[in-house]
Amino acid sequence: MTSRWVLEVEKVRDIEVRWHIMSLAVLNENKLDTLDEGYRETMTTRAWGPVRVVTAAWQKHGAEVLGPLYTALGTRIHNRGEGTTREALTAALADAGLPADLIDYADQEDFEFEAQLRASHKEGIDKVGQEVGTPVIAVPGPDGEEIAFFGPVVTPAPQGEEAARLWDGTLAVASVPGFYEIKRTRTKGPDFSNL
Repeated sequence: MTSRWVLEVEKVRDIEVRWHIMSLAVLNENKLDTLDEGYRETMTTRAWGPVRVVTAAWQKHGAEVLGPLYTALGTRIHNRGEGTTREALTAALADAGLPADLIDYADQEDFEFEAQLRASHKEGIDKVGQEVGTPVIAVPGPDGEEIAFFGPVVTPAPQGEEAARLWDGTLAVASVPGFYEIKRTRTKGPDFSNL
């Protein structure tokens, strides 16, 4: 949802979105014994294939493929409910105009681009700390330095002027030194109805 929101913001504010790889599988690999069984299974089996495919696409075809591939994967996995099957991942590669043979990286146990994946993850997570998940966004702060946050977690993805107001609010909180968190309990799951 956050990715859909920020793409909407790109239409109504003068921003340029740069995509970066972060992996919940990497983030949680040393915490598996503390996770509930269903989430633990996701982190150990279903989360590695997609992030390997995305990392290989980035390494072989450049950072400009990250946004289109992320969109294609998200649409198939979440909106269409296809999950992280080889078929869904292969179709997402085609949707993003990428070679189908990138799917071979999904099951690569000795992953060729492991160092790049972990370095990208570390770069992103170091901006916000270990106590978060995704999404992570970085925005301009006061004095031009980058301020990163976990969130915003929002559903459905705001559009138009609503997306712009949320962006403006994000910049406003980023401008306050020492601002860290606003949070409330989620009362519903992801809503893809406006996408």
